[in-house]
Amino acid sequence: MIRPQLAEFMKRIGEDSIAIIPGAREVTRSNDSNFRFRQDSDFQYLTGFEEPESIAVIKPADEEHPYTLFVRPRDPEKEVWDGRRAGVEGALESYGASAAFPVAEFEEKITDLISGATNLYYRIGNGNFELDDIIINSIRRLRALSRKGKSAPQSIIDTAAVLHEMRLIKSAEEIELMQRAADIAAEAHIEAMKAARPGMKEYEIEALLEYYFRRHGASAPAYTSIVGSGANATVLHYVTNDGTLNDGDLLLIDAGAEYRGYASDITRTFPVNGRFTEAQREIYELVLETQVACVEMVRPGVTNDEIKQRSIEMLTEGMVRLGLLQGEPEKLIEEEKYKQFYMHGLGHYLGMDVHDVGRYYHKEEARKLEPGMVMTVEPGLYVAADTKEIPEKYLGIGVRIEDDVLVTENGPRVLSGKAPKHVEEIEELTAR
Repeated sequence: MIRPQLAEFMKRIGEDSIAIIPGAREVTRSNDSNFRFRQDSDFQYLTGFEEPESIAVIKPADEEHPYTLFVRPRDPEKEVWDGRRAGVEGALESYGASAAFPVAEFEEKITDLISGATNLYYRIGNGNFELDDIIINSIRRLRALSRKGKSAPQSIIDTAAVLHEMRLIKSAEEIELMQRAADIAAEAHIEAMKAARPGMKEYEIEALLEYYFRRHGASAPAYTSIVGSGANATVLHYVTNDGTLNDGDLLLIDAGAEYRGYASDITRTFPVNGRFTEAQREIYELVLETQVACVEMVRPGVTNDEIKQRSIEMLTEGMVRLGLLQGEPEKLIEEEKYKQFYMHGLGHYLGMDVHDVGRYYHKEEARKLEPGMVMTVEPGLYVAADTKEIPEKYLGIGVRIEDDVLVTENGPRVLSGKAPKHVEEIEELTAR
């Protein structure tokens, strides 16, 4: 049976089109050792087929074979080393393909498959240059055969124009998977808060998080976990994770789980010794107040730019109160002085990819949020340890608070709400 996503995709591209969707390929780590394989998100979304070097050809007008899979064939010798393959038979029996062939036959068959289609949906220039060449050469051959009744596609259309817009709006089943991914990650953050102690290494906390992910069914971290203590928390994408947790430090953890192909993305910041200092609390409360206000804005009809602007206004006003910035907030915003301490965006789409697909703008106009979208809300303040001309008590403090938020008709639904973020509940949980 064809997956609902694939049936909808066929409907959207129309009967005069054909689509070619390649799966991911294995990537060498060193010598004959590969990185752990993860399927391409677009291919996984449409087919559910999880093996490398596969290609889907989708042709709605072909009543007999609208969905063809090209896959690695069964190979008993290789399967001894790398595990069982579905093969051509499995592609037909278990994955709904109406036709299936060994992937080595793709080049010889693709010219006939694309002949007669008006539009070819394919992500040319997306890194698989060998496949690009095969498809371009097939089009060239069809053009040369025009006098013999063959015809090449008139247009090549980026698959993302349809597929990524589909992925942006999550179904009820997808939301359920994302809720589970968020629950697993939130529970792991709680365990990290309970476990952190002065003298531990950041990588010990990273190991605890990722052990919890796997133990509770996640396939892997959704991205490289950030575990930054003290001044390391002021480095936005700090992933070295080899520092020591010191008494009096804050610990910033940005870590999410991938569950059945869907990501979560959560950041929490808390004191290693269980108690915020006065300066830490002042920075933290400012970020928290901003984050809560911005989460409340995640509603249909609002744009991401509007939410980001609100975060800039609130944080800039707060930075003036704390003495991090000097001057009138409006002027400081106009001159982008806030970027010294708040230099990143407010958030991003979330789904199968941690920075998920979908347009943020339509013809340079900010896109309005719609029910079914999931986005992160993650304001932060980062005061580098060598910053000049600010109150010394704030030096080396980095705070980010991030939640995963579903847009609904009735307002925001915080998928990551299990992870505590208010000062009192954090201090109660981390009390030593």
